[in-house]
Amino acid sequence: MPVILVGTSGWQYRHWRTRFYPAGLSPSRWLEFYARRFATVELNASFYRLPERATFAAWRERTPGDFVFAAKLSRYLTHVRRLREPAEPVARFLDRAGGLGDRLGPVLVQLPPDLPADPDALAAVLARFPPEVRVAVEPR
Repeated sequence: MPVILVGTSGWQYRHWRTRFYPAGLSPSRWLEFYARRFATVELNASFYRLPERATFAAWRERTPGDFVFAAKLSRYLTHVRRLREPAEPVARFLDRAGGLGDRLGPVLVQLPPDLPADPDALAAVLARFPPEVRVAVEPR
């Protein structure tokens, strides 16, 4: 039976203050509040600037044991390198995101809208992930 987890794309939105987060709740406690209400979140931070492993580990420690992070692969590989030479960027991403431990859910590979279809390049990227890592590809 498939499992459906409900969450959002991120948790750090100022306009959620008082709409979702209680007035007076420090933004430093938003993740814990969020994780008590949702089962998953998409990590956009890893797309724009790949956090250190310690940051991923801190997010893990701040969430319940059954919480799932969908981490977005760094745009360095998808938008700058345009899927070329994936070995080092994927290894670096997996090393750092490994801080999430058992809370790492799918890795989201978001392709740029102007990237021509290249099944071989995509296959080369996907081959860099170990079989136990789930990968979702989002063509745009």
